[in-house]
Amino acid sequence: MQMVKKMSKSLGNGVDPIEVVEKYGADSLRYTLSTGTSPGQDLKFSFEKIESTWNFINKIWNASRFALMNMEGMQYEAINLTNVTEVSDKWILTRLNETISTVTNLAEKYEFGEVGRTLYNFIWDDFCDWYIEIAKISLYGDDMEAKQTTRSVLAYVLDNTMRLLHPFMPFVTEEIWQNLPHDGVSITVADWPTVDSSQVDEEASESMKLLVEVIRAVRNIRAEVNTPLSKQIKLQIKPKSDSHKAILENNITYIERFCNPETTTISFDIVPSKTAMTAVVSGAEIYLPLEGLINIDEEIERLEKELSKWKKEVSRVQGKLSNEKFMAKAPEKVIEEERAKEKDYMEKKSLVEERIQSLKNN
Repeated sequence: MQMVKKMSKSLGNGVDPIEVVEKYGADSLRYTLSTGTSPGQDLKFSFEKIESTWNFINKIWNASRFALMNMEGMQYEAINLTNVTEVSDKWILTRLNETISTVTNLAEKYEFGEVGRTLYNFIWDDFCDWYIEIAKISLYGDDMEAKQTTRSVLAYVLDNTMRLLHPFMPFVTEEIWQNLPHDGVSITVADWPTVDSSQVDEEASESMKLLVEVIRAVRNIRAEVNTPLSKQIKLQIKPKSDSHKAILENNITYIERFCNPETTTISFDIVPSKTAMTAVVSGAEIYLPLEGLINIDEEIERLEKELSKWKKEVSRVQGKLSNEKFMAKAPEKVIEEERAKEKDYMEKKSLVEERIQSLKNN
Protein backbone atom coordinates (compact mmCIF):
# COMPACT_ATOMS: atom_id res chain seq x y z
CA MET A 1 0.00 0.00 0.00
CA GLN A 2 1.35 3.41 -0.99
CA MET A 3 2.03 5.70 1.97
CA VAL A 4 0.65 9.23 1.82
CA LYS A 5 3.10 11.85 3.10
CA LYS A 6 2.49 15.45 4.02
CA MET A 7 4.33 18.06 1.96
CA SER A 8 7.45 19.16 3.75
CA LYS A 9 10.37 21.48 2.94
CA SER A 10 12.79 19.20 4.78
CA LEU A 11 11.63 16.17 2.78
CA GLY A 12 11.73 18.15 -0.43
CA ASN A 13 8.40 16.75 -1.59
CA GLY A 14 6.52 20.01 -2.04
CA VAL A 15 4.71 21.00 -5.21
CA ASP A 16 5.41 24.39 -6.78
CA PRO A 17 2.01 25.88 -7.69
CA ILE A 18 3.62 28.13 -10.32
CA GLU A 19 4.84 25.07 -12.20
CA VAL A 20 1.39 23.49 -12.00
CA VAL A 21 -0.22 26.68 -13.32
CA GLU A 22 2.27 26.93 -16.18
CA LYS A 23 1.48 23.37 -17.28
CA TYR A 24 -2.25 23.02 -16.55
CA GLY A 25 -3.53 26.56 -16.00
CA ALA A 26 -4.69 28.40 -12.89
CA ASP A 27 -8.29 27.22 -13.25
CA SER A 28 -7.26 23.56 -13.14
CA LEU A 29 -5.36 24.07 -9.89
CA ARG A 30 -8.02 26.28 -8.31
CA TYR A 31 -10.92 23.93 -9.15
CA THR A 32 -9.02 20.84 -7.97
CA LEU A 33 -8.01 22.39 -4.65
CA SER A 34 -11.38 24.02 -3.94
CA THR A 35 -13.58 21.03 -4.80
CA GLY A 36 -11.22 18.15 -4.05
CA THR A 37 -11.83 17.85 -0.34
CA SER A 38 -14.60 17.59 2.22
CA PRO A 39 -14.94 19.24 5.65
CA GLY A 40 -12.63 17.77 8.27
CA GLN A 41 -10.43 15.89 5.82
CA ASP A 42 -6.96 16.59 4.44
CA LEU A 43 -6.61 17.07 0.68
CA LYS A 44 -4.62 14.37 -1.10
CA PHE A 45 -2.90 16.18 -3.93
CA SER A 46 -2.19 14.32 -7.15
CA PHE A 47 -1.31 15.36 -10.67
CA GLU A 48 -3.91 12.87 -11.93
CA LYS A 49 -6.63 15.02 -10.34
CA ILE A 50 -5.16 18.17 -11.90
CA GLU A 51 -5.03 16.52 -15.31
CA SER A 52 -8.60 15.27 -14.92
CA THR A 53 -9.74 18.85 -14.25
CA TRP A 54 -7.72 20.05 -17.25
CA ASN A 55 -9.63 17.55 -19.40
CA PHE A 56 -12.89 18.79 -17.87
CA ILE A 57 -12.03 22.37 -18.80
CA ASN A 58 -11.22 21.28 -22.36
CA LYS A 59 -14.65 19.61 -22.51
CA ILE A 60 -16.32 22.83 -21.36
CA TRP A 61 -14.29 24.92 -23.82
CA ASN A 62 -15.07 22.70 -26.81
CA ALA A 63 -18.79 22.53 -25.98
CA SER A 64 -18.87 26.31 -25.59
CA ARG A 65 -17.07 26.81 -28.92
CA PHE A 66 -19.68 24.66 -30.64
CA ALA A 67 -22.51 26.63 -29.03
CA LEU A 68 -20.92 29.99 -29.87
CA MET A 69 -20.41 29.00 -33.51
CA ASN A 70 -24.14 28.36 -33.74
CA MET A 71 -25.23 31.62 -32.10
CA GLU A 72 -22.97 34.01 -33.99
CA GLY A 73 -24.38 37.53 -33.96
CA MET A 74 -27.06 36.65 -31.41
CA GLN A 75 -27.84 39.41 -28.92
CA TYR A 76 -28.82 38.96 -25.27
CA GLU A 77 -32.25 40.48 -25.99
CA ALA A 78 -32.92 37.74 -28.57
CA ILE A 79 -32.89 34.97 -25.95
CA ASN A 80 -36.49 33.75 -25.85
CA LEU A 81 -37.65 30.77 -23.81
CA THR A 82 -41.40 31.31 -24.23
CA ASN A 83 -41.74 28.81 -27.08
CA VAL A 84 -39.89 25.79 -25.68
CA THR A 85 -41.71 22.66 -26.86
CA GLU A 86 -39.02 20.00 -27.46
CA VAL A 87 -38.64 17.47 -24.65
CA SER A 88 -34.84 17.84 -24.76
CA ASP A 89 -35.06 21.62 -24.25
CA LYS A 90 -37.50 21.24 -21.36
CA TRP A 91 -35.30 18.55 -19.84
CA ILE A 92 -32.04 20.53 -19.92
CA LEU A 93 -33.78 23.58 -18.41
CA THR A 94 -35.18 21.35 -15.67
CA ARG A 95 -31.75 19.85 -15.01
CA LEU A 96 -30.21 23.34 -14.95
CA ASN A 97 -32.66 24.51 -12.28
CA GLU A 98 -32.12 21.34 -10.25
CA THR A 99 -28.38 21.97 -10.46
CA ILE A 100 -28.77 25.62 -9.43
CA SER A 101 -30.78 24.55 -6.37
CA THR A 102 -28.35 21.79 -5.38
CA VAL A 103 -25.17 23.83 -5.92
CA THR A 104 -26.56 26.82 -4.01
CA ASN A 105 -27.61 24.71 -1.03
CA LEU A 106 -24.30 22.84 -0.94
CA ALA A 107 -22.20 26.01 -1.30
CA GLU A 108 -24.05 27.65 1.58
CA LYS A 109 -23.02 24.65 3.72
CA TYR A 110 -19.41 24.88 2.43
CA GLU A 111 -19.65 21.39 0.90
CA PHE A 112 -17.52 22.34 -2.09
CA GLY A 113 -16.54 18.77 -2.89
CA GLU A 114 -20.21 17.96 -3.57
CA VAL A 115 -20.58 21.23 -5.47
CA GLY A 116 -17.80 20.12 -7.80
CA ARG A 117 -19.33 16.66 -8.29
CA THR A 118 -22.77 18.14 -9.06
CA LEU A 119 -21.39 20.63 -11.60
CA TYR A 120 -19.19 17.98 -13.22
CA ASN A 121 -22.11 15.56 -13.67
CA PHE A 122 -24.43 18.21 -15.08
CA ILE A 123 -21.89 19.73 -17.48
CA TRP A 124 -20.17 16.56 -18.69
CA ASP A 125 -23.08 14.10 -18.76
CA ASP A 126 -26.25 16.11 -19.28
CA PHE A 127 -25.09 19.16 -21.20
CA CYS A 128 -22.08 17.98 -23.23
CA ASP A 129 -22.77 14.29 -23.83
CA TRP A 130 -26.53 14.54 -24.38
CA TYR A 131 -27.93 18.02 -24.94
CA ILE A 132 -25.20 19.25 -27.28
CA GLU A 133 -25.64 16.17 -29.46
CA ILE A 134 -29.43 16.45 -29.48
CA ALA A 135 -29.25 20.19 -30.23
CA LYS A 136 -27.56 19.37 -33.54
CA ILE A 137 -30.86 17.96 -34.84
CA SER A 138 -32.52 21.39 -34.85
CA LEU A 139 -29.38 23.47 -35.38
CA TYR A 140 -28.62 21.58 -38.61
CA GLY A 141 -32.29 21.37 -39.64
CA ASP A 142 -34.47 23.66 -41.75
CA ASP A 143 -36.96 24.72 -39.07
CA MET A 144 -35.83 28.27 -38.27
CA GLU A 145 -38.12 28.62 -35.26
CA ALA A 146 -36.79 25.41 -33.68
CA LYS A 147 -33.24 26.54 -34.47
CA GLN A 148 -33.77 29.88 -32.73
CA THR A 149 -35.28 28.19 -29.66
CA THR A 150 -32.30 25.83 -29.40
CA ARG A 151 -29.90 28.76 -29.70
CA SER A 152 -31.76 30.54 -26.90
CA VAL A 153 -31.63 27.46 -24.66
CA LEU A 154 -27.92 27.00 -25.36
CA ALA A 155 -27.18 30.64 -24.54
CA TYR A 156 -29.29 30.63 -21.37
CA VAL A 157 -27.93 27.34 -20.01
CA LEU A 158 -24.30 28.27 -20.74
CA ASP A 159 -24.73 31.71 -19.19
CA ASN A 160 -26.07 30.28 -15.93
CA THR A 161 -23.64 27.36 -15.89
CA MET A 162 -20.65 29.71 -16.25
CA ARG A 163 -21.95 31.76 -13.31
CA LEU A 164 -22.17 28.62 -11.15
CA LEU A 165 -18.64 27.62 -12.16
CA HIS A 166 -17.08 31.08 -11.89
CA PRO A 167 -15.97 30.94 -8.22
CA PHE A 168 -14.00 27.77 -9.03
CA MET A 169 -12.82 28.55 -12.59
CA PRO A 170 -12.68 32.35 -12.84
CA PHE A 171 -10.61 32.69 -16.03
CA VAL A 172 -12.20 30.27 -18.48
CA THR A 173 -15.71 31.17 -17.35
CA GLU A 174 -15.07 34.90 -17.85
CA GLU A 175 -13.67 34.26 -21.34
CA ILE A 176 -16.66 32.13 -22.39
CA TRP A 177 -19.21 34.44 -20.78
CA GLN A 178 -17.81 37.51 -22.53
CA ASN A 179 -18.37 35.78 -25.88
CA LEU A 180 -21.91 34.69 -25.01
CA PRO A 181 -24.94 36.95 -25.43
CA HIS A 182 -24.80 38.53 -21.96
CA ASP A 183 -25.98 41.43 -19.86
CA GLY A 184 -23.34 43.21 -17.79
CA VAL A 185 -19.67 44.14 -17.74
CA SER A 186 -18.19 41.03 -16.16
CA ILE A 187 -19.31 37.65 -14.88
CA THR A 188 -17.54 38.56 -11.64
CA VAL A 189 -20.33 41.01 -10.76
CA ALA A 190 -23.16 39.12 -12.50
CA ASP A 191 -26.04 37.87 -10.34
CA TRP A 192 -25.85 34.37 -8.93
CA PRO A 193 -28.35 32.08 -10.73
CA THR A 194 -31.71 31.48 -9.06
CA VAL A 195 -34.26 28.74 -9.59
CA ASP A 196 -37.08 29.48 -12.03
CA SER A 197 -39.85 27.03 -11.11
CA SER A 198 -41.68 27.73 -14.38
CA GLN A 199 -38.83 25.95 -16.20
CA VAL A 200 -39.08 22.75 -14.15
CA ASP A 201 -40.90 20.02 -16.08
CA GLU A 202 -40.92 16.65 -14.32
CA GLU A 203 -42.76 14.99 -17.19
CA ALA A 204 -40.04 16.02 -19.64
CA SER A 205 -37.41 14.69 -17.22
CA GLU A 206 -39.09 11.29 -17.06
CA SER A 207 -39.49 11.21 -20.84
CA MET A 208 -35.84 12.06 -21.40
CA LYS A 209 -34.76 9.48 -18.83
CA LEU A 210 -36.54 6.77 -20.84
CA LEU A 211 -35.09 7.94 -24.16
CA VAL A 212 -31.54 8.08 -22.75
CA GLU A 213 -31.89 4.58 -21.28
CA VAL A 214 -33.15 3.17 -24.59
CA ILE A 215 -30.40 4.81 -26.64
CA ARG A 216 -27.70 3.78 -24.17
CA ALA A 217 -28.98 0.18 -24.06
CA VAL A 218 -28.98 -0.13 -27.86
CA ARG A 219 -25.46 1.29 -28.08
CA ASN A 220 -24.23 -1.09 -25.38
CA ILE A 221 -25.67 -4.08 -27.24
CA ARG A 222 -24.04 -2.90 -30.48
CA ALA A 223 -20.69 -2.65 -28.70
CA GLU A 224 -21.01 -6.14 -27.21
CA VAL A 225 -21.50 -7.78 -30.63
CA ASN A 226 -19.13 -5.41 -32.48
CA THR A 227 -21.90 -3.93 -34.64
CA PRO A 228 -20.82 -0.35 -35.49
CA LEU A 229 -23.32 2.52 -35.44
CA SER A 230 -22.90 2.88 -39.20
CA LYS A 231 -24.50 -0.57 -39.70
CA GLN A 232 -28.29 -0.38 -39.63
CA ILE A 233 -30.20 -2.85 -37.45
CA LYS A 234 -33.80 -3.75 -36.75
CA LEU A 235 -34.97 -2.29 -33.46
CA GLN A 236 -37.96 -3.57 -31.53
CA ILE A 237 -39.24 -1.81 -28.41
CA LYS A 238 -41.99 -3.20 -26.20
CA PRO A 239 -43.27 -0.39 -23.94
CA LYS A 240 -44.53 -1.01 -20.44
CA SER A 241 -47.60 1.22 -20.68
CA ASP A 242 -49.54 3.57 -22.96
CA SER A 243 -47.66 6.56 -21.54
CA HIS A 244 -44.28 4.97 -22.26
CA LYS A 245 -45.46 4.10 -25.77
CA ALA A 246 -46.49 7.72 -26.36
CA ILE A 247 -43.11 9.00 -25.17
CA LEU A 248 -41.24 6.67 -27.52
CA GLU A 249 -43.47 7.40 -30.52
CA ASN A 250 -43.49 11.18 -29.99
CA ASN A 251 -39.69 11.27 -29.74
CA ILE A 252 -38.76 8.62 -32.28
CA THR A 253 -36.53 11.19 -34.02
CA TYR A 254 -34.05 10.94 -31.14
CA ILE A 255 -34.03 7.14 -31.21
CA GLU A 256 -33.49 7.01 -34.97
CA ARG A 257 -30.77 9.67 -34.83
CA PHE A 258 -28.71 7.98 -32.12
CA CYS A 259 -29.46 4.27 -32.73
CA ASN A 260 -29.46 4.25 -36.58
CA PRO A 261 -32.07 1.50 -36.98
CA GLU A 262 -33.13 0.11 -40.34
CA THR A 263 -36.66 -0.18 -38.93
CA THR A 264 -38.11 0.73 -35.54
CA THR A 265 -41.10 -1.14 -34.14
CA ILE A 266 -42.80 0.15 -30.99
CA SER A 267 -45.56 -2.23 -29.96
CA PHE A 268 -47.09 -4.16 -27.06
CA ASP A 269 -47.35 -7.24 -29.30
CA ILE A 270 -43.66 -7.86 -29.99
CA VAL A 271 -42.62 -11.50 -29.75
CA PRO A 272 -38.81 -11.54 -29.83
CA SER A 273 -36.98 -14.07 -31.94
CA LYS A 274 -34.57 -16.51 -30.32
CA THR A 275 -31.61 -14.65 -31.84
CA ALA A 276 -32.64 -11.24 -30.49
CA MET A 277 -30.35 -9.46 -28.04
CA THR A 278 -32.29 -8.16 -25.05
CA ALA A 279 -32.16 -5.15 -22.74
CA VAL A 280 -34.56 -4.11 -20.01
CA VAL A 281 -34.91 -0.44 -19.06
CA SER A 282 -37.39 1.45 -16.89
CA GLY A 283 -40.51 1.54 -19.04
CA ALA A 284 -39.59 -0.76 -21.92
CA GLU A 285 -38.05 -3.98 -23.17
CA ILE A 286 -35.63 -3.69 -26.10
CA TYR A 287 -34.92 -6.40 -28.66
CA LEU A 288 -32.36 -6.37 -31.46
CA PRO A 289 -32.79 -9.31 -33.87
CA LEU A 290 -29.19 -10.03 -34.83
CA GLU A 291 -29.36 -13.29 -36.76
CA GLY A 292 -25.94 -14.78 -37.25
CA LEU A 293 -24.27 -12.29 -34.91
CA ILE A 294 -24.99 -13.81 -31.51
CA ASN A 295 -24.53 -17.12 -29.75
CA ILE A 296 -27.59 -18.21 -27.73
CA ASP A 297 -25.49 -19.64 -24.89
CA GLU A 298 -23.47 -16.44 -24.69
CA GLU A 299 -26.67 -14.35 -24.66
CA ILE A 300 -28.03 -16.44 -21.77
CA GLU A 301 -24.75 -15.99 -19.92
CA ARG A 302 -24.89 -12.22 -20.49
CA LEU A 303 -28.47 -12.04 -19.24
CA GLU A 304 -27.62 -14.11 -16.18
CA LYS A 305 -24.95 -11.54 -15.28
CA GLU A 306 -27.56 -8.81 -15.69
CA LEU A 307 -29.98 -10.82 -13.53
CA SER A 308 -27.32 -11.05 -10.83
CA LYS A 309 -26.96 -7.26 -10.94
CA TRP A 310 -30.71 -6.71 -10.45
CA LYS A 311 -30.83 -9.27 -7.63
CA LYS A 312 -28.11 -7.34 -5.83
CA GLU A 313 -29.96 -4.04 -6.35
CA VAL A 314 -33.20 -5.57 -5.01
CA SER A 315 -31.36 -6.98 -2.00
CA ARG A 316 -29.66 -3.64 -1.34
CA VAL A 317 -32.83 -1.55 -1.46
CA GLN A 318 -34.84 -4.09 0.54
CA GLY A 319 -32.09 -4.05 3.14
CA LYS A 320 -32.54 -0.29 3.45
CA LEU A 321 -36.32 -0.52 3.70
CA SER A 322 -36.11 -3.22 6.37
CA ASN A 323 -33.65 -1.19 8.44
CA GLU A 324 -35.58 0.32 11.36
CA LYS A 325 -33.07 3.13 11.90
CA PHE A 326 -33.23 4.18 8.23
CA MET A 327 -37.04 4.10 8.21
CA ALA A 328 -37.21 6.13 11.42
CA LYS A 329 -34.73 8.84 10.40
CA ALA A 330 -35.04 9.14 6.60
CA PRO A 331 -37.36 11.83 5.17
CA GLU A 332 -40.58 10.49 3.63
CA LYS A 333 -39.44 11.61 0.16
CA VAL A 334 -36.28 9.50 0.43
CA ILE A 335 -38.26 6.48 1.61
CA GLU A 336 -40.68 6.85 -1.32
CA GLU A 337 -37.73 7.05 -3.72
CA GLU A 338 -36.32 3.81 -2.31
CA ARG A 339 -39.71 2.11 -2.64
CA ALA A 340 -39.94 3.25 -6.25
CA LYS A 341 -36.46 1.83 -6.86
CA GLU A 342 -37.51 -1.49 -5.31
CA LYS A 343 -40.50 -1.72 -7.64
CA ASP A 344 -38.40 -0.80 -10.68
CA TYR A 345 -35.62 -3.29 -9.85
CA MET A 346 -38.13 -6.07 -9.15
CA GLU A 347 -39.77 -5.53 -12.53
CA LYS A 348 -36.44 -5.55 -14.35
CA LYS A 349 -35.37 -8.71 -12.51
CA SER A 350 -38.61 -10.43 -13.45
CA LEU A 351 -38.36 -9.47 -17.13
CA VAL A 352 -34.76 -10.70 -17.39
CA GLU A 353 -35.75 -13.97 -15.72
CA GLU A 354 -38.56 -14.42 -18.25
CA ARG A 355 -36.24 -13.78 -21.18
CA ILE A 356 -33.64 -16.26 -19.89
CA GLN A 357 -36.33 -18.92 -19.48
CA SER A 358 -37.64 -18.17 -22.97
CA LEU A 359 -34.19 -18.65 -24.52
CA LYS A 360 -33.61 -21.86 -22.60
CA ASN A 361 -36.97 -23.32 -23.66
CA ASN A 362 -36.63 -22.51 -27.37
